[in-house]
Formats: sequence, structure tokens, C-alpha cells
Amino acid sequence: MTAPAPISPVPVAPTGLTRRAKSFVELEGIRVPQPDIEDHRGAWIEQGVPAAEIDRAVAFEARWGGLALPPAPFYESGPRVLGADLPEGSTAEGWWIPAGDCRVSMAYGFMIGPGGEFGIHGYRWAPLHASTEGWVESLALVSHARRWAKTITRITGEAVDSLDLEGYEPVPEVQGVADTWWRGKDSLIALYRGEAVAMDAPGGLEAHIYGGLDEWGLRGG
Repeated sequence: MTAPAPISPVPVAPTGLTRRAKSFVELEGIRVPQPDIEDHRGAWIEQGVPAAEIDRAVAFEARWGGLALPPAPFYESGPRVLGADLPEGSTAEGWWIPAGDCRVSMAYGFMIGPGGEFGIHGYRWAPLHASTEGWVESLALVSHARRWAKTITRITGEAVDSLDLEGYEPVPEVQGVADTWWRGKDSLIALYRGEAVAMDAPGGLEAHIYGGLDEWGLRGG
């Protein structure tokens, strides 16, 4: 039997990303081998997981499985490697799909929600972005903003709610839900509310302000 061809460690970005995110995935990401979760279909069905939810897990794995990206600036750096696992939940509550192992021991996990949202599940579910694409776009924007900003300011806790966003517009490609990005005339603001929601911890609010950006720095493709 012929051995399967080795997987290239250089990822090919999925379709539908911005040029900025596509470059981020292909230049800064790594693709690592992943087990075939189809091998678990029979066992998962015996455990009561609907076939449609297994199909969702398989589709996520086909699109994102094995992709390792640089650390996120929050959420203990994000998943180590994106990859699906045994769906969790019930028909009554809905089903969540694990999105990748944490880098450190944590009180919550990264999940794909019933509607395809990318988020964290702690004491409660907190969708961060409306899709995994939004999560990846946010990481790409972090990488870009860090490179071009003249100043980076970190704000935590209740002070985050006092930020004045008048004159700012939401950055649509990140598909923000609990987490959002805002673009002003010379700065970008990232708001991280997911931990505050998932852990019922208002002190977990955090914002990063990237200042001194020119037009390229504000958009970057």
C-alpha cells in the first residue's frame, strides 16, 4: 500500500477571507496533521450525537482543522491548533463543537456554537464572533495593527465601558458579537467582552487601542 503524501506545513487560506487575513494565514500560520474525525462517526452516533452535528464537525475540520495561528492577545492566546472533536450538548439546548485545545489549563473552552459562531464556553456560552472566519480576521487585524501602530494602550475592567466610540465605525469583517473592532480616523479599538460574559466577571472586560495609524494602518487590505 502506498503511504499517503505528507501534509505541507504551509497552509492554504480558505476562501472568503480578506486579503489581509489570507496573507496572515499563509505567512504566519502552520498546518499540522490531524486525525480523521470521520473514524469516530459510528461511536459518536451511538453516544446520541445527531448525524447533522457530526457533519458540522467534519465540515469545520475540513476547512480549519490543523491550522495553528500565532497567539491571540487575549483568552490565554486562543486555541493551540484549530480542530473539531466530539460535539457536546443536546437536542433541547443545542450542540457545540470543540474548536481546538487550549494552550494552558483554563476554566472555559473554545467552541463552535449552534449557529456557527466562534466563542468560549465557561459558566455560560459567549459567542465572540459570528463565525470562525471572524475570529481569524480578528487575529489578522491584531497582527497588522501591532505592526503599524505608534502607540498601544490597554484598558481593563469598568473603564472599558467608558470608552467614547463616537466617530468610530465597526469593522465588519471580524463579524463581532461579544468581541468587536472599531475604526476611527487614526486608530483601531479592539473590545474583548467574552470572558466577562462567559465567566460572569465584569472585571474581565478589556480593550486595546492602536493609535497613530495612517490609512494603510487603519485597513491594510
